[in-house]
Amino acid sequence: MAEIVLEGVEKVYANGVRAVADVDLTVQSGEFLVLVGPSGCGKSTLLRMVAGLEEVTSGSIHIGSRNVTEDRAGARDIAMVFQSYALYPHMTVRDNLGYGLRVRKTDRRDIRRRVDDVAKLLGLEELLERRPAALSGGQRQRVAMGRAIVREPQAFLMDEPLSNLDAKLRVTMRAELSRLHERLGVTTVYVTHDQVEAMTLGQRVVVMRDGRIQQLDTPQALYRSPVNLFVAAFIGSPSMNLVEADIRDSQVEFAGFRVPLDRERRPADDGPVLLGIRPEDFEDVAFSEPGLPTVDVEVAVVEELGAELHAIFGVDAEPIDVEAAGVAVGEGDEARLLREGGSLFTARIDARSGAQPGRRLQLTVNPQRFHFFDPDSGDALLSAPALAGAR
Repeated sequence: MAEIVLEGVEKVYANGVRAVADVDLTVQSGEFLVLVGPSGCGKSTLLRMVAGLEEVTSGSIHIGSRNVTEDRAGARDIAMVFQSYALYPHMTVRDNLGYGLRVRKTDRRDIRRRVDDVAKLLGLEELLERRPAALSGGQRQRVAMGRAIVREPQAFLMDEPLSNLDAKLRVTMRAELSRLHERLGVTTVYVTHDQVEAMTLGQRVVVMRDGRIQQLDTPQALYRSPVNLFVAAFIGSPSMNLVEADIRDSQVEFAGFRVPLDRERRPADDGPVLLGIRPEDFEDVAFSEPGLPTVDVEVAVVEELGAELHAIFGVDAEPIDVEAAGVAVGEGDEARLLREGGSLFTARIDARSGAQPGRRLQLTVNPQRFHFFDPDSGDALLSAPALAGAR
């Protein structure tokens, strides 16, 4: 295990594109840290610089007690797992697992012992004599991880290793990765564009945008206390409902609705804001706690998910320009067609609700959980302790 420290790390390509800008980051020894963000945010470039696969334009990288900024990849004592399994098709699973050790002239008996130990750890004992073509996607990914584990490196670097798997298998592999880290305790830096994956895997999560770190915190802190509009919209599924609003006389007005605010749970000044409401902070009035403000909406779409129900409804407000905010949460064609000049909100409500498309529905909303952002900068207007305390 080793601590990884990045100080003022930048990457500028020959064409002038700044992929990573002045990143300071410490990955604690034994930590599972996730880098997440939309495509092009610099997360994979940052990982490749730690691995030694990309040159650092400026700044320094330390792994353990060593400055490895100028070291070649093979001298950094790290192991990478890529999106592509990168297995040798002509080799058996056993040979793929042990290949890196053979290249390093490791003793044959030690290779066999370590390969057998890793195969047992990953449930590959019955597959050792098979070739990659005879394996499923999940099995191939386990072999790729096993090849990294068998080297016993100071750190694992993983670049979207589960993105080629189907949805069900990704869930299974996420659980296996978490269990594996619990057992091995090796420092791990994991890159993904999937915020659900980031939230379920990371002990801490780095949210990136345009080559810069937006926020670094635990998954729950990111969810409860986003520092800006970008993090708020990126973290959470379904994503946060965002709308222009106005605060007057201890009330917030948005899209024709008016909701009272507690003095402790509102920005200091009246005036325009961007309001964020999580889908789960709505509820069908029939299943809600009493005393909360209500809004009457017309349901456009109902998504029945078994344990819960998503009621999608239109509101009379212009949508927030998510591109201008840098939020890469695209809307599907259905959403664009349904919106018809307004915005669409999603409410995550009790599965027993009688919500039906085309009918009115009364929802409660919890103003204690509202998020407010500056309409110019996108910065959060409530402090993190206040937001956390409201949960």
